[in-house]
Amino acid sequence: MMDVRRLLDGVLGSGVAAGLEKEARRRLGGSVPASGGGGGSGSGFGGGMLGGAAAGGLITMVLGSKKGRKMGGKALKYGGAALLAGLAWKAWSDWKGGKAAQGTPLADVVQAPPARSGFAPDEETDGRGEDFRLALVRAMIAAAKCDGHIDADEHARITAAITDQSLTAEEKGFLLDAFTTDADPMAIARLARTQEQGAELYAASRLAIDPDVPAEHQYLSRLSAALGLPPALVEHLDAKIESARAEAGAD
Repeated sequence: MMDVRRLLDGVLGSGVAAGLEKEARRRLGGSVPASGGGGGSGSGFGGGMLGGAAAGGLITMVLGSKKGRKMGGKALKYGGAALLAGLAWKAWSDWKGGKAAQGTPLADVVQAPPARSGFAPDEETDGRGEDFRLALVRAMIAAAKCDGHIDADEHARITAAITDQSLTAEEKGFLLDAFTTDADPMAIARLARTQEQGAELYAASRLAIDPDVPAEHQYLSRLSAALGLPPALVEHLDAKIESARAEAGAD
């Protein structure tokens, strides 16, 4: 059986979710519960998917040095399916409430969405019947490699790094499959069973990159269209993510 939380920590960078949650609890007087599951320094990832050489996690490796450093100081600080769900839920609720698209403080984002809201990735399955958190991992990896910048040498290096980790055969197989599969927004969209899950998949993809080239903008546009997300909802999601990115980068 795969340790999904460990995979999330490895993709994003081990421990980043816990650090943000700790800060949120400090700001809110301890009212935010800690995330459960494995991960952390004892997860088998050595402080990130590739250990100290790439503590930002697999996404940093996939993005490359320049964009990887950018991600390490911004989106990778979010970490964890719970935080992705919080961002998507805040955007969704503001959109449904007819509010203007705007950012939300990170301390508010980490509070769990209401029960039966449709934003509980650790309790849901995707369009394949698998743990929905695995769909979020696939979405992040696909987005991170969507501009096709990885050459054969880089591909071999990342593949070898995954293979060398202290993971189960099933966990390695999942990551290798996610990494070697083409970045196809249509395939990612098929992982969503509901529009709420679609919002989370878009949020995960948008967090994995800070789109600054046409290929990334095109990928996100195709993804949102394939997910059937209304433009107004996408605007809310983008606003939440950019606000969170800016706040995390300023820490």
